[in-house]
Amino acid sequence: MFLLGYDIGSSSIKVALVDASSGQTIGLVQYPDTEMEIAAPQPGWAEQSPALWWEYACKATHRLLALYPTPVQDIGGIGIAYQMHGLVLVDQQMQVLRPSIIWCDSRAVAIGQAAFEAIGPEPCLRQLLNSPGNFTASKLKWVKDNEPEIFKRIHKILLPGDYIALQMTGEARTTISGLSEGIFWDFEHNDIARVVLDQYGIDEELLPDLVPTFGQQGQLTVGAAQALGLRTGIPVTYRAGDQPNNALSLGVLHPGEVAATGGTSGVVYGVVGKALYDPQSRVNGFAHVNHHPGHDRIGILLCINGAGIQYNWMRQQMGQEGLGYFDMERMAASVPIGSDGLQILPFGNGAERMLNNRNLGAQMLHVHFNRHSRSHFYRAALEGIAFSFVYGMKIMNTVGLNVGLIRVGNDNLFQSEIFSNTIAQLVGSRIEVVKTTGAVGAARAAGVGAGYFPTIETAMRGTEIIRSFEPLGGDASAEAYHQAYQAWEESLQKTMID
Repeated sequence: MFLLGYDIGSSSIKVALVDASSGQTIGLVQYPDTEMEIAAPQPGWAEQSPALWWEYACKATHRLLALYPTPVQDIGGIGIAYQMHGLVLVDQQMQVLRPSIIWCDSRAVAIGQAAFEAIGPEPCLRQLLNSPGNFTASKLKWVKDNEPEIFKRIHKILLPGDYIALQMTGEARTTISGLSEGIFWDFEHNDIARVVLDQYGIDEELLPDLVPTFGQQGQLTVGAAQALGLRTGIPVTYRAGDQPNNALSLGVLHPGEVAATGGTSGVVYGVVGKALYDPQSRVNGFAHVNHHPGHDRIGILLCINGAGIQYNWMRQQMGQEGLGYFDMERMAASVPIGSDGLQILPFGNGAERMLNNRNLGAQMLHVHFNRHSRSHFYRAALEGIAFSFVYGMKIMNTVGLNVGLIRVGNDNLFQSEIFSNTIAQLVGSRIEVVKTTGAVGAARAAGVGAGYFPTIETAMRGTEIIRSFEPLGGDASAEAYHQAYQAWEESLQKTMID
């Protein structure tokens, strides 16, 4: 029997095929080959078409089955991972009403802050573990205030993964983990966050029905099966946001375990066994995939919007035609630690929660025309993103999450030795690079929901550690990393004051 896993990202759609009997990955593809466009109708906005996600999911599935022919009658479960915090609105006919307002859109920052103050910081943090901030609930309130005719037509509000599951099964459903990422879940009362709904004037009927994170969530309809090239009736048995799913894929399930990723955004995600929160809501707590009332598993999430998107921008705007990331790494490696004083603040992709929802914009500091080359800019970009990770991990330490061993996938910025070594040295932690992806993790998780694996831990066994990065001792290189970071942090603090 085989399992399919989908990862619905903002850059591409990935699909993995996994053998349920062995847990081995048979194939992995993505679509499209170039990164998907994010529309910005106004500064600070970010939107994508949900219909395009579905179209690309279908095309990716056809590509997978063409490259790795598989009897479709032997596919026994589907898992879905997806970009978090997006808002998809559908009407009574389950048709999309407007483009999705996605995770890096910052239009609702002021709405969330006003709700935080109106409800009260202490009740918000105690019940929600977060400020309503710029999350899904606040984006919905923005639609209510600014697009009332669309708001009147809403039948259900969905997260991106809920929308893909809707296209597959015809059922509008979600999970506790999903509701928590939208700030629709009350951890104190283990129920819908009515304090948020009441504050925003949102009818509870707009929320989808709840299903377990692992288990029967619906079956492929005739139309969906035809579009995907699969058989009717395959069950959807798992869904989760990309960061909880990434942690699961890396075997990060229990208190004290930490996962990280450096894709379009940068994320550190650590699991704790009780409800913890940051009084300033710079890092956030959400229900992990194995959380359920009475068995608290909270993911403390640090999100940096300006990560891989900045490095990709650098390649597109400053790179010669045909320049790849490995070429940039080679050029950056010719530059000393600290990039000869050149500094980059990578915060050019919307408001940053860890900076108290400030939208600083990316900045390049201390540029010297007679000293700095493209190689310096490439290294300063990698260091700036890495320094942002370190800055955020310091915040996580104040909340009560001690960052120990860090596990990461092999399909993002952690492929860069410069990036990974910089974090390992400054945090003082070993980084293990694991051969897996979110789509593979979603496929394995589908096997748990479909009953092919007895436990989540069993499903995630056998992942291969392909390399590691160790912190240095007290040599000159280690000191250079710390000096470069201190200078960068001082520049950040000065920028925030200005």
